[in-house]
Amino acid sequence: MATLLLVRHGRTTANASGVLAGRTPGVRLDALGSEQAARAGSRIGAVPLAALVTSPQERCKQTAKAIADAQRDGGRAATRAVTEKALAECDYGEWQGRPIKELVREPLWQTVQRQPSAAIFPGGESMVAMQHRAVAAVRRLDAAVTREHGPDAVWVAVSHGDIIKSVLADALGMHLDLFQRIGVDPASVSIVRYAPDRPYVLASNTHDGDLSWLAPKPGKRRPRATARTTSTTAATTTGAVIGGGAGPGRPDH
Repeated sequence: MATLLLVRHGRTTANASGVLAGRTPGVRLDALGSEQAARAGSRIGAVPLAALVTSPQERCKQTAKAIADAQRDGGRAATRAVTEKALAECDYGEWQGRPIKELVREPLWQTVQRQPSAAIFPGGESMVAMQHRAVAAVRRLDAAVTREHGPDAVWVAVSHGDIIKSVLADALGMHLDLFQRIGVDPASVSIVRYAPDRPYVLASNTHDGDLSWLAPKPGKRRPRATARTTSTTAATTTGAVIGGGAGPGRPDH
């Protein structure tokens, strides 16, 4: 299986002003958001990417460009970001563009917080539909990357807070009604591997730290996954390692 890096876009002008941007055109990264995106790109720059996929929203494309620029700065061939509509922001319908301070007074706000599986945004989509299309997309793309580039491949999907939280909830085996327990900050990096037996969440909502352990080791390729073989670190193990294993780049015990 390949390794997926889920990256949320950097902070936007809408984030800073407390507005639910949704799919509103022209919402861009602010100065801090651009710095955050560059920092995420620098972290990921230690890892050669097999694919870079982005939501069609402009703020995600800006973040994806920062990641692609860092790949070039690392002396690698240009990485072209591919747009994937299924990773687009949730369609918040009539909520889009409204201040958060107003939305918290809406009865639907409590449904979104406590039972998001029952939430349908007026004039928009349900949170269940949002999760289904996002999870289906990342699993489909991950399988394609693995087929084309092998199980050592690493790829990036740049998307939005609720989208990434819903993907992580699925990977963790959590009901959508619990997904508000997951934090996904601007320009954070989360890491998932989809093995044949189950997904493995290797990291969530990270802002700093070395990611070079994800890079394939020259001359050492992991065997292709079987129904009972997965990898929770850089080493290959049979299922989840009892006791937690030895960590990236070292034999598991």
